[in-house]
Amino acid sequence: MKNNKPVFTLLAVLTMLGITSCVERPWQKLTNNSVKDIASQFKTPPVEYSISFYWGWDGKVTDEVIARDLDAFRERGVHIVSLESGYNMGHPYLSEGWFNLVKRTVELAKERNMRVWIVDEGKYPSGFAGGKFTTDAPELRMKALVVAEKIKLSEGDTLLRTLSEGIHSAIAVNMNDSSSQILDVSSGILQWEAPEGQWDVTLIKHDFRSSPTRAVNNPTRGKDPSNSLLDYLDPAATKKFLEFTHEEHKKYVGEEFGTTVLGFRGDEPDYSIRGIPWTNRIFEIFKEQKGYDIEPYVASFFAPVLTDEQKRMKADYWDVWSGLFGEYFFKQQADWCAAHNMEYLVHLNSEDKMMRLVHGEGDFFKCMRDVQMPGVDAIWNQIWPDKVSDFPKYASSAAHIFGKPRAFTESFAAYHVQPNVQEAKWVLDHQLVRGINMVEVMFIPASTNGQLGLNGWTASEEFASVARYIHRASYLLSQGRPAAQIAVYHPSMSLWLEHEESNNHVLKLMQQLLGQQHDFDFIDEYTLTELLVKENGAFKNLSGQKYHTILIPSATAISRVALNQLKSFGASGGKVVFLGETPSMVVEKSFLEATKPESLDWAIVEPSDELTERVISALPSPDVRFGQPTPSVKYLHRKIQDADLYFFFNEGLDKLHLDATLTGKGAVQLWDAMSGEISILKSTIQDNEQVKMSIDFGPYETKFLIIGEKPSDL
Repeated sequence: MKNNKPVFTLLAVLTMLGITSCVERPWQKLTNNSVKDIASQFKTPPVEYSISFYWGWDGKVTDEVIARDLDAFRERGVHIVSLESGYNMGHPYLSEGWFNLVKRTVELAKERNMRVWIVDEGKYPSGFAGGKFTTDAPELRMKALVVAEKIKLSEGDTLLRTLSEGIHSAIAVNMNDSSSQILDVSSGILQWEAPEGQWDVTLIKHDFRSSPTRAVNNPTRGKDPSNSLLDYLDPAATKKFLEFTHEEHKKYVGEEFGTTVLGFRGDEPDYSIRGIPWTNRIFEIFKEQKGYDIEPYVASFFAPVLTDEQKRMKADYWDVWSGLFGEYFFKQQADWCAAHNMEYLVHLNSEDKMMRLVHGEGDFFKCMRDVQMPGVDAIWNQIWPDKVSDFPKYASSAAHIFGKPRAFTESFAAYHVQPNVQEAKWVLDHQLVRGINMVEVMFIPASTNGQLGLNGWTASEEFASVARYIHRASYLLSQGRPAAQIAVYHPSMSLWLEHEESNNHVLKLMQQLLGQQHDFDFIDEYTLTELLVKENGAFKNLSGQKYHTILIPSATAISRVALNQLKSFGASGGKVVFLGETPSMVVEKSFLEATKPESLDWAIVEPSDELTERVISALPSPDVRFGQPTPSVKYLHRKIQDADLYFFFNEGLDKLHLDATLTGKGAVQLWDAMSGEISILKSTIQDNEQVKMSIDFGPYETKFLIIGEKPSDL
């Protein structure tokens, strides 16, 4: 006998109660949905893909303020907030009153089917726990190698000094010719007679030094080191940070972790110090990893001109401390969030100036290796129609290579030219087409003065339609897996050697590839040597994406393991192309003992740094071809279960009529992210795996095209 009663599975009951398992959190994992499934939620995507407001609580926060703001945000199409503490909230940050306000916010957000990211700090950068490292755990504060003393000597002068505790190294620099001598301080006594020349002797010690912080408890509201950051290189310090912040939040809102509370949001952790990162065990760790003692030589890092040997030792030091930063600060937080069914999203500092980032954070990809949602920061009009700003590719590449479904942007903080709606949408589309698929708008103050904190373009009548557009776009661009077939080796090792030309070539290569419709991802040393798997003449990353060509821009150094991987890849059918300057040193255990490379006759070597015809011919067959050069149009391609998804953006002001050939099979559909409507476009099938069509673009126009099975209601 047929049972007509409804069947309620445990999953269905849990879903109705708002309780979902980690498996049922698609925003946390790569998906492989069909066109039909994606279309069913396209018009009104899950709230987790919404645009987010970075919501700052300056002023006295009450239930009325919280409810009023959440209602206003939701009415304007914003369903997520990134909650930041502020000045004069009525309750100090990390006090019981603060946590009760967070709890009430989460309750009110849940009632409205909204979501919350908790900013992990009382302002920024992340890692000072509202000042608790200064007051409660001073031994775990940030540390650095710094100048202890400078002494001037002339020829024949004798220096005899009993050294104070903590002096690690000393160097004498001849100011006449910049030559230098490392001085022996191992006995605790420095004795040295100056030879011919005018000499500066520099003594180096370790000390507590912090990057400046902007803290809610700072009465000046300034940015200074009075609230010290933690020692990013010490796992005990990060553990204490989690105890001060994450574990305390868990006591109040832990039941909503992974549902209403999506995770913790970090901001700009870095070493903006006059010194060099240091931690208690770093010399011991260095010797274990590199095989020699660096302590006597660290003073050379402060010399105005470094010898080749000193540059190599400094690169070894950068390799070690950046690895500790990634493992002991970023990974610990990501692991904690994962253990609580949440995500950790964070951006670094100066992604648009990679040489500066390397100085203060060591290595973008080491930092982002374990982060669930890597990000970038668009600040001070870094992204604007009159600029070349391709740096969002760093964050999206990290997401792709490490198997993460999403990458985010914090946009519009401190824009000195406030955008109108059209300009703001351009800034966001510019990032979406480079792989960003989560948008956070900075900065929306709480309405503690009775006035809604929206301003500029967020206060305009058109904002809500853009918010809904970004919601649908983020949803679409999170589906399936990325499809770029080109990988660009990021020359971090060369940047540690202060080879700025490598960075300049990377920036140029990004612009050339994107302007000629050749999409790509960056890969780093770790990805190339540890993660990528050879499969049928391709390298497959953790997203299941396959690279058929590897480009190596101008570089001075590469590891032996990486070279061997590339050579094996070439022998299996992949293409390897060296552009510009080829590596002059091959690193095994250390830069100091690096050797010269062998012949690169197994690869394509292009001495120029241009995309010559020889280089173009080594690239995979393009999945997008236009009938004419069109550098203003950028695109993104993702593979979904039964279709190909393309996102196009005309970054220019010219109207365009383009003949296009796209890889894909089936009907060409226009998915209008502004309206949520889907329609069929006219196209011609070619060779059963490509379609040919005409595409019209207006100024600043975007288009989402899906090629494959059309939804059943069309």
